[in-house]
Amino acid sequence: MRSVMVQIPNTPTSADVARLAGVSRATVSYVLNNTSAVRISEATRRRVHEAARELGYVPHAAARSLRAGHSRMVLMPAPAIPVGPLYSRFLSELQGALGRLDYTVVQYGSVGLQGDEAARAWAELRPVAVLVPGAGLGPQGVAVLKRSGARAVVTLGPGRVEGAHALLMDHDTVGHCAGAHLYDRGCRRIGVVMPGESGLEVYARPRLAGVRQALRGTDAAVTELPLAYTEEAAAELAARWPESGLDGVFAYNDEYAMLLMRALQDEGVRIPEDVAVIGADDLMLGRLLRPRLSTVHIELPSGRDLAALVDRAVRNPGGEPEVHTVLGASVIRRESS
Repeated sequence: MRSVMVQIPNTPTSADVARLAGVSRATVSYVLNNTSAVRISEATRRRVHEAARELGYVPHAAARSLRAGHSRMVLMPAPAIPVGPLYSRFLSELQGALGRLDYTVVQYGSVGLQGDEAARAWAELRPVAVLVPGAGLGPQGVAVLKRSGARAVVTLGPGRVEGAHALLMDHDTVGHCAGAHLYDRGCRRIGVVMPGESGLEVYARPRLAGVRQALRGTDAAVTELPLAYTEEAAAELAARWPESGLDGVFAYNDEYAMLLMRALQDEGVRIPEDVAVIGADDLMLGRLLRPRLSTVHIELPSGRDLAALVDRAVRNPGGEPEVHTVLGASVIRRESS
């Protein structure tokens, strides 16, 4: 049998970059690892980066981890619930801020895994930090992640988890703002949309509680309105609207508000004359509706501040977990209410 030799191209090394740039391997390491403790001229930095690009050199993540004693990977489990533009903008800002601090953000899809079971899957990747959206992670999961080498575990949700840093998302405030606004507008029979999509109850329930709290002790009544995110479900709800007697509705968010408004208008229900409508998230599309949609503007935590928290925790893994209450909310009144 005739044998064929296949030549495998050599993988460029930091020594190759150093030779082409005319610098030492240590300088290459300092430049490509963004080391701030060593002063290197901009001209030298440019030469190193140009040489790395020309050779197609990519630093070896495992080798960097061995030198540093930990990886530079920040793991973000993909949310198990639908997310909108607001969260996407936050994620983009966070990724940029972590990138500037020389971390690599990896999103992990853990379909079918939840809570501490998911934490064991995340731990296999040996991230230096894990940012966990929503609820479900427990103290045992945090311990598993830390034993695997994670220096920072940060939760973004309604409550604290022992051993983890916490950004507390106060969704009660969102509902309180909406309920108070509708009451001030003169509404006394107020509906609150409860979305049918799986996983959203972790946010919907606190928002409903916030509406109830805003109206406690008043002459207003609150009615829950289960609603699937389909035109058919919205049309069915709109068809029953006259018999409900509702004169105001907090529609959970702008997307559900737009869905419901269209169905109500198709049934001849006038907005805001017959019913005042308010959403949440302050999406651009809400401003393009007629009437323009009133909304609760939500301030998510700064991606830059969260990146700084991750970096502090990585540098000081034995420090006391930080707890920050975030998620500011304020009403933007437009024509729909």
